[in-house]
Amino acid sequence: MAEVEQLINVAHVLKRDVAEMTTAAGSGHPSSCFSCAEIMAALFFHEMKYNPKDPNNLDNDEFILSKGHAAPILYSSLFRAGCIKDDLKKLRKLTSNLEGHPMPTSSFRKRPSRSSENYNRSSQNSNPHRGLKWVKVATGSLGQGASIGIGMALAAKLHGRKYRTYVLMGDSEMAEGSVYEALQLAPYYNLNNLCIIIDANRLGQSGETMVGHDIQRYVDGIKTFKWHAIAVDGHDIGQLIGAFGVARKVAMPTAIIAKTKKGNGVSFMENKEDWHGKAMNSEELKKALKEIPNVKMPKIKIESPKEIEVSKNKKSRVKTSQYELGGFVSTRMAYGKALANLAVSDPNVIVVDAEVSNSTHSGEVRKVRPGQFIEAFIAEQDMVSICLGLSKKGFNVFGSTFAAFLSRAHDQIKMSALSSGDFTICGSHAGVSIGEDGASQMGLEDIAMFRALPESIVLYPSDGISTEKIVYLAAKTKGLKYIRTTRGKTPVVYNEKEEFKVGDFKVLKQGKKDKVVLVGAGITLHECLQAHEALKKKRINSAVVDLYCVKPFDSKKFIDFVKKHGKKVVVSEDHYEEGGIGEMLAEELENTGIEISHLAVREIPHSGKSKELLEKYGVDKKAIVKAAKKLCVI
Repeated sequence: MAEVEQLINVAHVLKRDVAEMTTAAGSGHPSSCFSCAEIMAALFFHEMKYNPKDPNNLDNDEFILSKGHAAPILYSSLFRAGCIKDDLKKLRKLTSNLEGHPMPTSSFRKRPSRSSENYNRSSQNSNPHRGLKWVKVATGSLGQGASIGIGMALAAKLHGRKYRTYVLMGDSEMAEGSVYEALQLAPYYNLNNLCIIIDANRLGQSGETMVGHDIQRYVDGIKTFKWHAIAVDGHDIGQLIGAFGVARKVAMPTAIIAKTKKGNGVSFMENKEDWHGKAMNSEELKKALKEIPNVKMPKIKIESPKEIEVSKNKKSRVKTSQYELGGFVSTRMAYGKALANLAVSDPNVIVVDAEVSNSTHSGEVRKVRPGQFIEAFIAEQDMVSICLGLSKKGFNVFGSTFAAFLSRAHDQIKMSALSSGDFTICGSHAGVSIGEDGASQMGLEDIAMFRALPESIVLYPSDGISTEKIVYLAAKTKGLKYIRTTRGKTPVVYNEKEEFKVGDFKVLKQGKKDKVVLVGAGITLHECLQAHEALKKKRINSAVVDLYCVKPFDSKKFIDFVKKHGKKVVVSEDHYEEGGIGEMLAEELENTGIEISHLAVREIPHSGKSKELLEKYGVDKKAIVKAAKKLCVI
């Protein structure tokens, strides 16, 4: 372990690195890096145990830079510890791994097209070396690090490993509500292996923070959440080391509130406003380097973690539920049963829910494998970030809540996508079909939200069999996956032998004399099937397509099918017009000679019975028949 004097010199080296690299880049946040230099020195060169040669060592202590704008000092710390060899002077350059805010190594960084054609991670990869293996999650949207840290700390407990998770936060992000979601939950799960460090440098981007340097307010407030809170001088290495030592011994999560000065060590910048996000020019850099001691980097041996032998639990065959053809079951119930089957067969499956598990039916897992169920309570932002943290430590994670409530966690979902998140989110109670609960409970923008994310997969089952098969498909498919389920019971239309693939669709009805193709998904598939029978009575033959995979989508296969079945399409969806299935299809079918009629919810819906609402907002069988007749008359 390094001595105090050595660590002081490490902090000087880190500061000089930051000063030079941000000036070379012409942008960055040197003042925010200077305030946490001693914290980073104490963490990376004294406190944390990790193997610098192996970023994937399962017993490495984990570090999350929640204040992602301080990325330069993270890169300097990794470089000086021997973890990376990247040229620090290429910070923020197009060809550099050292981006403006931390980004992990991605399976591919080129955004895939909507089409499922060539939807292959390796073939899409324009630069496989972008990002850093030592960065597990993307940060920079403030307020998320503590929640991700909970996921990683929970993973250690679940795996029986001894590594600790450290999260460096800024005092400005303490205004974010998601931080308090995390503060509430960590003590509930007794996460004594989680330590957050608040760099309380007083100044935010445009002025002083709400609390400023009243450090005791942080201490008192955090203690009310049943955390162990320690106030230190954040520029005093000895105090920092002592606080980390205490954190290792207490039986609760620890928050270290470090009083610091923004721009510390550079007189013209220290504790002064208007320096946030500003790099020094060449003259200012010369002045700064005269004030920051020019010392050699001390030779410090990083303490490697003690590797834990953990017995691997074997997977067993996943059993299937029994659904009778023509019988009725809600897709949300089928989702819960499929999760329970998965959890029984694979101890690596973890389910997280936002305290609606009796409605999403993820609570079925708690009945059979309570140790594989995590209650996140009504805190959707926290839930999503916990899912990300758990997944980054190797768990196969499913997070569930109402589709309507996922919009409040959009930022966390977006950052999960940027982090190459590999987990599944299920949004239940989608669309107006939920009925009497009203507009606030109706997820009507969720498909658009998930479609817009890079690397996302959007799945929308329609019956018990397709739901179960899609849950199992999501479990073995890499990436950020979204499954949309509905409240009401729907008839089973598939048999157990049906196979579902990412990017594909199913044809349920077709004939040689079809004049129109009816497209539905979830609840509207059943409306399409009823419309098909009604049209048949009017001597209008139609095909019916179940568009169960909204993204990616095999547009070529679909276009070829439609051209053989009337060159006309009616698509009905229980979703707002913007960003949903119809909009996707309209773009894919542009300039193909195929006519399309798009039925969607086009106004804020009212309370009512499910059938009433589907009819009122024009996505039911009557509306489909009317649209099909109109297309076929033209």
